[in-house]
Amino acid sequence: MGGVADRLREMGLELPARRSAGQYLGAVRSGDLVFVSGAGPGGPSGMITGKVGAGLDVPAAQAAARLCVLSGLSALQEELGSLDTIARVVKLLGFVNSAPGFSQQHVVMDGASSLLVSLFGERGRHARSSVGVAELPFNIAVEVEMIVQAPAAGGPARP
Repeated sequence: MGGVADRLREMGLELPARRSAGQYLGAVRSGDLVFVSGAGPGGPSGMITGKVGAGLDVPAAQAAARLCVLSGLSALQEELGSLDTIARVVKLLGFVNSAPGFSQQHVVMDGASSLLVSLFGERGRHARSSVGVAELPFNIAVEVEMIVQAPAAGGPARP
């Protein structure tokens, strides 16, 4: 069975170049946990923006959540050297730029969760929180944080 990079290629996906909008790191390791900063939905056509439930529908927001995961994986690749060292995805926290009355944040975040399970199999299953917010930076549609488990620096790599 191929690695995560092979699965990404098979799915026609690429990790974007990591960008930062402030004075913070894309990922920080503490022991065997890696905390990934909130990532936005940047794609080849730019950022996906707007309020879900008012001008942006659920399928478009799910696609935005998947782009957020790809951005987060880019930060992890930079920190870990290989996504194959990830022992498991521990937690996702998703923020959805929601119109008043929109209450399907969990459905939006299923886009992110399903991508991680497709890429990592059982080790991609995770705990998750989905939160509706009134605004996000740059009016992005979705922002996703991740916590993953990987061997501590200098520890053994996963096969």
